[in-house]
Amino acid sequence: MEIISISKALSKTNRKKVIKSIIEGKIFVYPTDTIYGIGCDALNEDSVNKIREIKDRFDKPFSVIAPNKPWIYNNFKVNKRYIERLPGPFTFILKVIKKNLVAKSVNFNLDTLGVRIPDNEFTKLVQEAGIPFITTSVNIKNKKPITSIDKIPRKIAKEIDIVIDAGELKNNPSTIIDLTGKIAKILR
Repeated sequence: MEIISISKALSKTNRKKVIKSIIEGKIFVYPTDTIYGIGCDALNEDSVNKIREIKDRFDKPFSVIAPNKPWIYNNFKVNKRYIERLPGPFTFILKVIKKNLVAKSVNFNLDTLGVRIPDNEFTKLVQEAGIPFITTSVNIKNKKPITSIDKIPRKIAKEIDIVIDAGELKNNPSTIIDLTGKIAKILR
C-alpha cells in the first residue's frame, strides 16, 4: 500500500502517475468532501469485485463519481436543477438511459445508479482520467465509515493499492437523494 498526501498526488510529478493508476484499475482509499471513500475504475469488473470482497458487500449497488456533468446529462434522466448543485456532498440516484455505463457488478444491471461529484481535489484527478469511479465508504459492512486514514480497518488496508491522505475529515457521509420518481426523496 502506497500512501500519498493529497498535495503530492496533485503535483506535476505525481499527477500523471495517479491518473494512470486510476485507469489501470488500482484500488484507492481517497478523500471526498464528506468522508474517505474506497474506489476504482467503475468500468473494471475485476477491480469492482475486489472492492465488494474487501468490504464484504455483495447485496447493494455502489455509486460512482461522474467524470463530468455532461456524462450525467448524456446517460441519465435528470432534473438539471439538482445536478447543478454538484460538486457537493450529494449522491443522486438517477434513472439510467444508456446501457453499459459501468461494470455489471457496480449496480447489478439495475436501471438506476447513484452518482456524485465530490467537492474535493481528488475528484479532479478522477475527472482527468475521464472515467466513472466507484465511490463507497471505507468500512466493512455494518461498521462506521472512516474520517482518517489511520482508522482504515486492517482487512481493507492489506488489500488496497494507494491511499490519498488529506488528513482528518470532519463531515458526515453524503446526502442520498432518489431522483427516479416524480418527487425527490431523501434516503439518508
